[in-house]
Order: sequence, then structure tokens, then C-alpha cells
Amino acid sequence: MAAEITFHRRLWETALATVAVGVAAGLAGVSTATATSGGARAPERAAVCLGSELDVWLNTQGDGAAGSTFFTLEFTNLSARSCTLTGFPRVSAIDLLGHQIGPAATHDNASSSRTITLAGSSTQSLGDTGTVVLRIVQAENFPSTSCHVIAAAGLRVYAPGALSADVVPFPFEACSRDDATLMIEAVQK
Repeated sequence: MAAEITFHRRLWETALATVAVGVAAGLAGVSTATATSGGARAPERAAVCLGSELDVWLNTQGDGAAGSTFFTLEFTNLSARSCTLTGFPRVSAIDLLGHQIGPAATHDNASSSRTITLAGSSTQSLGDTGTVVLRIVQAENFPSTSCHVIAAAGLRVYAPGALSADVVPFPFEACSRDDATLMIEAVQK
């Protein structure tokens, strides 16, 4: 009988230890499978961030140089889960009715594309934020025959891999014809 009680107590202690490790791993953002198995299995990879999980906003404190202004476009994870972003967002200027003005932002291929993981939010803090540098070229720099300057009301932004867009209100002058006034770098953390 004593051996049976000892066996059940050890079983109970093992179960409690496993639950404790799982709770600690969950709070630390580590998968329970990895924490309880001593790392035998690879950690689970975070899924791609959905547009609905991100808050997209523009830091309007831009830096100007050589006829361009550089802004930071930010993607904050508001979901409770970790997720990933890879590559370039799709960005275009829009008018008050949401119609695209001119061509979409071109990619600055000098920036390297890599996958970043954004930790999820909790009741105590927001999730991680990924950033990209958005360059807006002054529309007046282009000949009027190829640009045709028009007032943009904001930006339509698709996070990398997202199927739905966010609209970021931000008035600026854009070219409605051939010249691209927007250039975007790859997402980084």
C-alpha cells in the first residue's frame, strides 16, 4: 500500500511539474512541447501576421534629405500570439475616396529581406513592433508633364503577406501619373 501511495504521489508530482513548466513556458512565449520534452522537438514556428492582428501607423516625425522625406511605418502586433513578417509591405497613396494615386511604392532593394517575429500582446503590454522606412519624394521634383501633382489623403498599406489593407491618414503631395513618389524598405525589427 505504501508503494502504491508513493507511486501515485510521484505521478502527481510529475503532472504538477509538467503543468508548471507549461505555464512558465506560456508566460515566456515558449511552446509547451519544447519546454516539457527537454528540447527534443524543434520549437513551433510562428504563423504569418494577419492584417487584422496588426495596428499600422506612421511616425510623422520624418527626416528630410535631398528632396525626400523619410518616415517610419510601424506594424504593432495587437494579438495574443506571436506572428511573423517577411519582406516588403505594399504601400500606395490614396485620395479621400480611397482611390489609388499614381504607382505603388517601389522597393528599395538595398534593404535585405528577412523574417522577423513579433511577440504578441498581453494585458500588461503591447506586442512587438516591426518597422519599415518609407521614402516620400517631393512631387515638385518631377517635371509636371510626367508627374501631375495631386493632394493625397493618406496611404493604403498591406502588411507583408496580408490580404487586407489598412488606411493611414496622412496628407502629402503625390504624382498621379508615371513617376513614383514612394519607396519602401523591407520590414525590420
